Amino acid sequence: MEKIRIGFELRSLNNLIRRYFDFSSHRKEIETVTGNNGWIIGYLSENKDKEIFQKDIEEHFTITRSTASRVLNLMEQKGLIQRQSVAQDARLKKIVLTEKAWQIRGLMCEDAMRMERILTDGFSEDEIKELYTYLQRMKTNIAKIKPTES
Repeated sequence: MEKIRIGFELRSLNNLIRRYFDFSSHRKEIETVTGNNGWIIGYLSENKDKEIFQKDIEEHFTITRSTASRVLNLMEQKGLIQRQSVAQDARLKKIVLTEKAWQIRGLMCEDAMRMERILTDGFSEDEIKELYTYLQRMKTNIAKIKPTES
């Protein structure tokens, strides 16, 4: 019997999901958005009533400061975000979506909802919740590992 390799299967599934979005019905309209940009737009839109700073992006996506800075700079150049000063601390810049990003967000939501339906087809609500729990546990497990331990 072949050994079950969860990491390989997750990577394979991720590749299939990425391929789906690469050929999605709205791909032409959202060409300016690459992988991480889409997730960041989603995060910012879901937290539109909060002030979100680069540090929040780093923590939420578990990325380094340099990666976050690079991604946010590119998003700003593409006209997807703006950095705005806040009254309480002139050094802090909150990150807000532009109108262009909000339009793209609508198209991305349509594609994402379709993908969720495809991924969960044939699963019961309980199975989906259980799978979600397992995935969260895997993320916790991998987050505990320091880069030198891997």
